[in-house]
Amino acid sequence: MGNGSEVVHGFPHLDTVRSAITALYRRLSPESVLSYAPSVLPADVAFGDGDDLHLGAQRVARALVHHLRLPDARVIVGFREMEHAASVELTAGPEYFIELNDRFRTHRRDIGAALAHEITHVLLHRLDLSFPGTRDNEILTDTVTTYLGAGWLLLDAFREDAVSSQKLGYLTPEEFGYVLAGRAMAFDEDPRTWFTSPQAYHAYTRGRAQALLEAQQPPLTTAGRLGRLRYAKDRRHARDHPGAAASGPFAYAFEHGPEGLRVSFPCTTCHQRIRVPVRGRVRARCGLCRTVLECDT
Repeated sequence: MGNGSEVVHGFPHLDTVRSAITALYRRLSPESVLSYAPSVLPADVAFGDGDDLHLGAQRVARALVHHLRLPDARVIVGFREMEHAASVELTAGPEYFIELNDRFRTHRRDIGAALAHEITHVLLHRLDLSFPGTRDNEILTDTVTTYLGAGWLLLDAFREDAVSSQKLGYLTPEEFGYVLAGRAMAFDEDPRTWFTSPQAYHAYTRGRAQALLEAQQPPLTTAGRLGRLRYAKDRRHARDHPGAAASGPFAYAFEHGPEGLRVSFPCTTCHQRIRVPVRGRVRARCGLCRTVLECDT
């Protein structure tokens, strides 16, 4: 688990984040994904300065193991000097060994965040779900941790002021907010009351704005007037040039098939592409996550 000193902001990893959410839905059924409700609660992972370091870490680890549906995985937590924030030894089980950076001995409020990321590595190991390359695989882990209800802890560990900063994980704070907002819409929950960090709250609002923007693009009926006008122009161009596919400025694309013009666009929940005929108002059902979307094609 990374622990960089310079905090990157914005949305540089969104393509990988979206691919991670799609991969999660492909590996688990929609019912299995939704079974991770509600998110892990603050009281279950609270760690006070007066708590015994090792007993407290074991208690938080057990809560996260239970939340992530790993009842038979016993996690042993240790502390040592190390470059990164944490690491996990992935073996066949039944015990898993997590090492946390020595600084968590005095930064106990963030132990839950570090453990959430590492225990998700255990879950992904058991699911045989991974991305090639360390960077993309860590982004997958951050995304799954967040989407399954434990990653708000990682965002809440983000703090930044004029002289210092701290962030855990590989996603930017805004990307954590984006994934949290997608979960909030899919699971009908609001994580904003859980944040203790003002910077985390601000990052969530920025991520949520990006998620809402994507949920209001053509051909969805929630699209605004300017988006609809641009969509109509792109649709007309596609009809006038049947020999080539046409893409819009967002994520929709037109293509010609045996049954006429079709439009494809990403599902607002799992980001898998959906294809529907261009024939006015249609109701599209995602074949992966089963989300029903109202469209005006």
